[in-house]
Amino acid sequence: MSEYAPGSGGFLFCTDRRHEVPPTGGGVLMTEAKLCEATEQSVTSYKVKEASIMRRRIQIKHAGRAAALLLMLTITGCGASGQVQQNSNTPDTTEEQPAAAAQEDAGAVTQEAVADDAEAAEPAQEPSGEQQEETQEPAQTGEEEAMDNKIYDATGSLIPNNEALSFAKSFGPGFNLGNTFDAYRDSGLKADLSDELTTETYWQPVETTRETIQGLADAGIRTIRIPVSWHNHITDDQVTISPVYMDRVNTVVDWALDAGMKVILNIHHDNHPEANGFYPDSAHAEQSRKYISGIWKQLAERYRDYDDRLIFESMNEPRLVGHENEWWFTIDEPEEAVADSMACINELNQLFVDTVRSVGGSHRNCYVMCPGYCASPDGALAYNFMLPKDAPDVENRIIVSIHAYIPYSFALEENGTDSFSAFRDADTGVIVSTLNKLYMKYVRNGIPVVIGEFGARDRNGNVEARAEYAGYYAAQAWSRGMPCCWWDNGSFSGSGEVFGIYDRKKACWKIPEIGETFVANAIPR
Repeated sequence: MSEYAPGSGGFLFCTDRRHEVPPTGGGVLMTEAKLCEATEQSVTSYKVKEASIMRRRIQIKHAGRAAALLLMLTITGCGASGQVQQNSNTPDTTEEQPAAAAQEDAGAVTQEAVADDAEAAEPAQEPSGEQQEETQEPAQTGEEEAMDNKIYDATGSLIPNNEALSFAKSFGPGFNLGNTFDAYRDSGLKADLSDELTTETYWQPVETTRETIQGLADAGIRTIRIPVSWHNHITDDQVTISPVYMDRVNTVVDWALDAGMKVILNIHHDNHPEANGFYPDSAHAEQSRKYISGIWKQLAERYRDYDDRLIFESMNEPRLVGHENEWWFTIDEPEEAVADSMACINELNQLFVDTVRSVGGSHRNCYVMCPGYCASPDGALAYNFMLPKDAPDVENRIIVSIHAYIPYSFALEENGTDSFSAFRDADTGVIVSTLNKLYMKYVRNGIPVVIGEFGARDRNGNVEARAEYAGYYAAQAWSRGMPCCWWDNGSFSGSGEVFGIYDRKKACWKIPEIGETFVANAIPR
């Protein structure tokens, strides 16, 4: 039995046996054939068990409780494709996340595994509740197959060495302050907005404090995404943000920056028709342009002199809310309504970049994030998605924003499975294939990708499976140069979307098995 206590640093999933080992922690290190070898950083702070336990479940005492965790650090190739759907962050609802899904582990992977991955099925996009069909993905070209093989054998050396990817690397482990400033009430607020700050605790009960934010930094979180829904706090038809609400958001942003973290600030739940915000179709084009330009002009002016640790994200999951193709579309030939929406999203992303750059100051060349349709991997992989053109003197400062709750049946589906194994192709295949596709299109071409939301909801206390998932997913994303941010909505009980792992009142991990394992596998090293 291996002793493991809170604060020990989690369990490291080593995606390359030559990876440097973080100097903190007490996790167990293993590889496919042998124990991980540290390079220049010492492995002495890790309790290393013999490789024979590699494929077994071992018992680990955590915080006085016995928890069975499958510990492995190099996972062999996972060629199976899986189902993918799109996420929802709204309380008591389940919206699905179409994602093209996932990544293969670095380390000892055979040519057969590469061939299997090349033949993995591409998930069809269909409404929730219906069984998804799988279509054969075109076979990889020789160049792509060779590149994939190199990814697995030498991941670290194949991440292009440019400023943008180095910046993305510095994001480290990320955390979403969900169900907080993104919460909204489309009815019930006073007309004079005198009670507008009550929306902060409308979907979860804890008011954010400096201690809440500092606790995240102390726990190893390096980036905090602060989703904000602005439409409840607009004072006139010129899209003027209430100064009271702006000040409150600004306070939390400053706390996070003071704690040494990066901050992602966005427009969140302002996409539905009742919000009178933006809606990405031609019929609402004028309204959407007015809203996007109005909000971002004010935010860019407010934060004009902030440094590049503050990152603006244009929109959250822009999509046709309420449409039959809200979450599903055919990637090779998008439906007419979706194609129209994609064109509008391209235009709104361009307007966002132009607006932020026009304010000047530090925003003249700051990094910004832009999603495709519904922020899904498929939305960014579709040929219709176009990254905005930046100012002539600004080079490679646009980050692709991705949300991927995959595999859907484990991560988000309402009546899904509570089981996940990093040794089971059916679980990992969708993670492997999605991250590979994103790597091939963007990262290997020097374009940064940030997974702004991922996570797995609680299913009757399946802590061990969620911890294994968090570590595996983070290691896979990291090995391909993509940092990721856990979606935490402050919810710990009930039958809805229970994603909470951090105690905001006590300012520490409420479920350290998950939090520490995620951080251990998502840190720059």
